Amino acid sequence: MAHDHSHAHGHVHVHGDSRDARRRVALAAGLTFAFMLAEVAGGLISGSLALLADAAHMLTDAGALALAWVGFRLAERPADASRSYGFHRVKVLAAFVNGLSLVVLAAWIVWEAVERLLSPGEVLGGVMLVIAIAGLLVNIIAFAILHGGDLEDLNLRGALWHVAGDLLGSVAAIIAAGVILWTGWSAIDPILSVLVALLVAVGGVRLVREAGHILLEGTPSGLEVEAIREGLLANVSGIDRVEHMHVWSLNEARPLITLDVYAAAGACPETLRRAVKAHLKSAHDIDHATVEVIAEPRSL
Repeated sequence: MAHDHSHAHGHVHVHGDSRDARRRVALAAGLTFAFMLAEVAGGLISGSLALLADAAHMLTDAGALALAWVGFRLAERPADASRSYGFHRVKVLAAFVNGLSLVVLAAWIVWEAVERLLSPGEVLGGVMLVIAIAGLLVNIIAFAILHGGDLEDLNLRGALWHVAGDLLGSVAAIIAAGVILWTGWSAIDPILSVLVALLVAVGGVRLVREAGHILLEGTPSGLEVEAIREGLLANVSGIDRVEHMHVWSLNEARPLITLDVYAAAGACPETLRRAVKAHLKSAHDIDHATVEVIAEPRSL
């Protein structure tokens, strides 16, 4: 019987993309928090729910971006005796929490919009328009900063969804302000807030689903257990059968696999093990594999 675990855990991989993403998130967080203060003031002065909702969204996003930054920072820490896989899942956990916060925020905006529709109040369209335009510019800058990073990173995408929600909120506030100034119809303010909330909720649900799948150690997207099994049997000689295969991932970019390979009669276990690992790397880009080769197939 031959057994191999192909990856050492005594160190941590710190990629340039991760450091770049961390810097981008920090910049976006600073911009978001700074303008959030101005938007709160503008919303209170103008009486605009769209502005206040967007300000609340930006406050939540400033916290979410800070959480994303912490996730990147902790993920760079090396493994220790208590966490042999290191802290890679912290980024995924941060993305999961950010997704939940998006859903909660969307629910709050809808609730406030219903209250405003039932009890409408005066909205100062001019003040609202100025603040909304400034917010749009800030959000465009923050969005561009984040969008220039690695969008395969789930944590960065979570931060991007938050900023995208802010950007949509600013657009909605601009439209609402224009309608109020030209027609006096203040109901457009909460109505557009609901539309933005629904879009934000969609992003939050998607983020929760993807992060939750990783946290539950689901099979990574693009990998299928049976397809991997069939590929091994078809392309690696000396395999009698493959059993007890488990495929999961530490984060969105690091798939892992464990499997038992039963060797055919006369096959060399060590040669077979190396061939299996080489196939997993070349065919599925899995470089973290635990392969156990059993030399004698079980009798039927």
